[in-house]
Amino acid sequence: MSEPTERLVLDITKKGSLDIALGAISLEFEPTIPTKFMVGTEQGMVISCNRKAKTPAEKIVCTYSGHHGPIYSVQRNPFFPKNFLTVGDWTARIWSEDSRESSIMWTKYHMSYLTDGAWSPTRPTVFLTTKMDGTLDVWDYLFKQNNPSLSLKVCDEPLYSLRIQDNGRFVACGSKNGLTTLLELSPGLYTMQRNEKNIATAMFERETKREKILEARHREMRLKERSKAEPSKDEDTREENPEENTDELIAKAEKEFFEIIEAERKRLEKEDNKEKEEGEEKEVSEEKI
Repeated sequence: MSEPTERLVLDITKKGSLDIALGAISLEFEPTIPTKFMVGTEQGMVISCNRKAKTPAEKIVCTYSGHHGPIYSVQRNPFFPKNFLTVGDWTARIWSEDSRESSIMWTKYHMSYLTDGAWSPTRPTVFLTTKMDGTLDVWDYLFKQNNPSLSLKVCDEPLYSLRIQDNGRFVACGSKNGLTTLLELSPGLYTMQRNEKNIATAMFERETKREKILEARHREMRLKERSKAEPSKDEDTREENPEENTDELIAKAEKEFFEIIEAERKRLEKEDNKEKEEGEEKEVSEEKI
C-alpha cells in the first residue's frame, strides 16, 4: 500500500500532462465488466476508461459531457449496464454508452444542488437522489418522468450520500453533520412491476435512438453553418478576418432571440387585455341584471 500499482493521468488530450488533467470526484467500477471503469470529474465530464489498454493514451476511451459542475455520483444500471446514472449540479442524468454527445434522459433542474444518486437494485426504472436541502427523492420512470414519485424531507441539514440495501427495501442517508438516517421504502418502490424490464428496455432504446437522430441533425446543422460562415475570399482575407462570420452569426442569433421575446410579450399583453375586457363586460351585464 506504499504506492499504487498503476497510475492514469486524466488528460483527455491523451498527452499525459498533469497541468491540464481533469480532477476526479467519483468512480464507477462494475465487477461484471472488469475491463472498464468510469470517472466523474470536477469539470462535469465523465471519462470512460479501459483497464486492458497497453498505453495511457489508449486507456481513455471516450468522454461524456453534460453537467455544469462536479459529478458526485456515477453508477451503471444493474439491469442494463450500458446505461448509467450521473448526479451533478442541479440534475440527475441517464446516459447510454452508444450516445456520447448527450444524455438520453434527465430530471428537471432543482432549486437545490444534488449530491448523490443510486439505482434501485431490484427495479430497473427506479433511482434515488439526495439534495442539499435535506431532501431524498425517489424517481420511478415507469410511473412518471417529470417529477419524483416520492420526495421526503429527511433532515434540515444537507444530505451528502446514500446507500441502498441489496433487496432495495432500506435506504441509508448521510448528512453534513455526520447523522445517518435509515429509511424503509414502501413495497411498490422495490417490488418489480409486471413487464418492467421489457418496458425499460424499450424506453432506453427509444431515447437512445432519439438522441442519435438529434446528434446527427445537430452535426448537419453545424456543417451547414460552417459552410455558410466560410468567406469566399482568398486565404489572406480569411486570415485577416477570422471572426467576421462568427460575429454575424452571434448578432443574428441575438436579433432572433429578442424578436421572440418581444412577440411573446405582445401575446401576453393581448391576452391580459382580452381578459380585462371580458371581465368588464361581465360586470356590466351583472349590473344590468
